[in-house]
Amino acid sequence: MPSNQTPLGALPARFRCTRVLIIGHGDVGQRVARLLPARVRVLALTREAARLPALRAQGVLPLLGDLDDTASLRRLAGLATHVLHLAPPPAEGAGDPRTAALLRALARRGVPQALVYGSTSGVYGDCGGALIDETRRLSPGTARARRRVAAEQAVRAFGRAAGVRASILRIPGIYAPDREGGTPRARLLRGTPVLAPEDDVFTNHIHADDLARACIAALWRGKPQRVVHANDDSALRMGEYFDLAADLYGLPKPPRISRAGAQAQLPPALLSFMSESRRMDNRRLKRELRLRLRHATPAIGLLYS
Repeated sequence: MPSNQTPLGALPARFRCTRVLIIGHGDVGQRVARLLPARVRVLALTREAARLPALRAQGVLPLLGDLDDTASLRRLAGLATHVLHLAPPPAEGAGDPRTAALLRALARRGVPQALVYGSTSGVYGDCGGALIDETRRLSPGTARARRRVAAEQAVRAFGRAAGVRASILRIPGIYAPDREGGTPRARLLRGTPVLAPEDDVFTNHIHADDLARACIAALWRGKPQRVVHANDDSALRMGEYFDLAADLYGLPKPPRISRAGAQAQLPPALLSFMSESRRMDNRRLKRELRLRLRHATPAIGLLYS
């Protein structure tokens, strides 16, 4: 055991239960908290004092702190046996100082047994529609994805140095009917175009509830310093995904435009998602984390929570 890892038996009795600390307690973090068994104590970092009563009402112990304020993170040392890190990097910069600050805080005393970091499939960049597994060379095409790569590297280095079982989940597009902005309905109603079939790209998806279950599986079953794709079984091009949703909702299918037309009409943020094509292999998710998807394809998940 590393010298900075406190044996569980040396802790006061009130701290000896399993304690999961969620960093980034948004929609997915809240789903994780609801799915954890009652015997697990759930803690969540929040920078908003106004959220404290609501978190307590959900049975979550709130901790007031800010990833952009290093001093406020000192209280996190030694608190949790398992840590789920779902907070995004800053919107600017070359690295991820938020993840670096969190890891420094966790290293101060009694490091956790397991740490799971929710990354993005964007770290691969454009793969030309190829089927890829977790050994694929990273080639981030945006500054946002490069910050995620920096965070992944920091988490895995922390795991090796501190003897922590650190896992990386690479997550594609998240959806769920009960998630804010979690379905294509609004975009279909706006009539936002998609690429013509000859220009279209493969996209990957995961239902928010399945992602929450994947996070929990990784906390307990993830292998040390291991990367796992957290995606469903579908292999849809982006236009096919929106066509499917249109049929399910009884709405008009989106118009199709060429890539040149998209570059002239669509904002850069949307164009970036139309510039990368890949199909993610999820066999590790099923074999190593032993996750059985409840929403194997969007055809199931878009209709049912």
